[in-house]
Amino acid sequence: MTGAEPAPSYLVAGRYRLVRRIGHGGMGAVWLARDQLLDREVAVKQVLSTAGMREDAAAANRQRAMREGRLAARLSHRNAISMHDVALDGDDPWLVMEYLPSHSVADVLHNNGSMAPIEAAQIAAQVADAITEAHASGIIHRDIKPANILIASSGRSVGLVKITDFGISRAKDDVSITLTGIVTGTPAYFAPEVARGDEPGEASDVYSLGATLYTMIEGHPPYGNTDNYVATLHRAANAEIDPPTHAGDLTPLLLTLLNPSPQGRPSMAQARDLLVQYAAGELGTSERVLTGLIRTKPLRAASRRTLAPPAASSGPSQPPRTRVSDQQSMQVPQSMYAPRATPEPVPPQYVSGQPYQPTAGNPYSGQPYQHYPQQQPPKDGNLPLAAAIFAIFVLLTAIVAGIIVLAA
Repeated sequence: MTGAEPAPSYLVAGRYRLVRRIGHGGMGAVWLARDQLLDREVAVKQVLSTAGMREDAAAANRQRAMREGRLAARLSHRNAISMHDVALDGDDPWLVMEYLPSHSVADVLHNNGSMAPIEAAQIAAQVADAITEAHASGIIHRDIKPANILIASSGRSVGLVKITDFGISRAKDDVSITLTGIVTGTPAYFAPEVARGDEPGEASDVYSLGATLYTMIEGHPPYGNTDNYVATLHRAANAEIDPPTHAGDLTPLLLTLLNPSPQGRPSMAQARDLLVQYAAGELGTSERVLTGLIRTKPLRAASRRTLAPPAASSGPSQPPRTRVSDQQSMQVPQSMYAPRATPEPVPPQYVSGQPYQPTAGNPYSGQPYQHYPQQQPPKDGNLPLAAAIFAIFVLLTAIVAGIIVLAA
């Protein structure tokens, strides 16, 4: 482009017709567009325009976009948004990605307040599976957070989870383009070492996943729900998290991911395996944890209200959930919290090397997971049928009686 602002109907790089702006990525605006060559919808991310930049800054901006495209193109995973192309429109780079009609986990939290621990663990396990492959390819994501986790909202893939926005990701063997001393990412999900200025690594991605899991369950980030950037960064640097109160028997695993020491955290593959093992207690199999679809959607504004648990329940009561947006209390139906008594072991294909053992220095290591007994359905499943037959009998008797009276 030649300095003009992008608008609907603009043709990017002679191929991608802009339809409407659908959001912001880590580096610029994201548009829904139509690929004129392949006749399909795509998402294109406009890297900040190079108009008015010094040539060295513009070159660095283009280099960063190309680097992002190369990194994302390395990754092909069911739970990661695919990169299709890096297109140069004039001097401005655009990233062309898979378009997924979706809402983000941040949207769900904004409307619903929080998620059940089992569902949050399932989402985190699927994200961890994708990031495990990214780490194996030498890619650090650096910005795992609820806004970057998408849940498909239409089509055949409704409920499919995908991690997106590798806009500030970095290859382990790539030269960093960001200036020294500049912190990139979202402080609310920073690992302590990153907040102190260390270079992000695989362990910091694990911490950010833990912070995201915490937020899904608690309804606010681990450093509190504040917009004060400096205060958040200070708390992150000192690993000052609010103790979780809604995580239940997921708490030991959650706090292991949030270990202040990078050496005390599991690898991303080990984190995935632990999350799979936990969620399989409710979902039945490890395969269902990693490939199952997510049912939770953002509540509409008119539907925001307190949700009471079932009237009759043999399981333990759950504490109220706190909304991020309006701080109104909300409870999740208790049936969502009832794991099976004996979780299925993680199959060998999901175990990376030796089973993960928390370090001795972790005060939460060694705590066993406790599971609530599974609720049983009514034993007599024929009651509804019997009642229906009886009602029909009464109705026929009344009709016959009416005919007799009229005949008389």
